[in-house]
Amino acid sequence: MATFQLELVSPEKLLLSRPVEMVIIPAAEGEMGVLPGHAPMIVALRGGAIRVTENGQETEALFVAGGFAEVTPGRVTVLADEATPLATLSRAEAEKRVTAAEHAYAEAAMAAPEARDVAMDRLLAMRAMRDLAGAA
Repeated sequence: MATFQLELVSPEKLLLSRPVEMVIIPAAEGEMGVLPGHAPMIVALRGGAIRVTENGQETEALFVAGGFAEVTPGRVTVLADEATPLATLSRAEAEKRVTAAEHAYAEAAMAAPEARDVAMDRLLAMRAMRDLAGAA
C-alpha cells in the first residue's frame, strides 16, 4: 500500500518519523484523515488523539493538546504543543489538569478576549485528555 512520511514533533523531541498508510488528526474543524497524495494545507489542531495506521491496523495513538499540522502529498508534519501516548495517560492526572484549567478559565473571565480564548482552548484540551484517559 502507498505510504507517506509522518513526523510528530513536540517541544521536547521528535516523537515519530516514519512512513505510514494513514493518520487521523484532531483538526480544529473536526477529525481529519490523511492518506498519501492529500491536498496541501496547514491546519490548527485541538486537543484530541492522533491515530496512525500501518499495514491496515492502528499502530499508534497519541494525545495532543493542540498545535499545527502541515499536510503535503508526501508528508505530514505535526507540531504538537504536548504529545503523550494514550496508553500512558492517567485518569487521575487528567482530572487534576481539568480542574487546574477550569480555575485558569475562571480567572480569565475578566481578561482580554484573547486570554479567555487561550484558557478555553486549554480547558477543552484537558477535557479531551480526560475522556481519552478514561477510554484507554
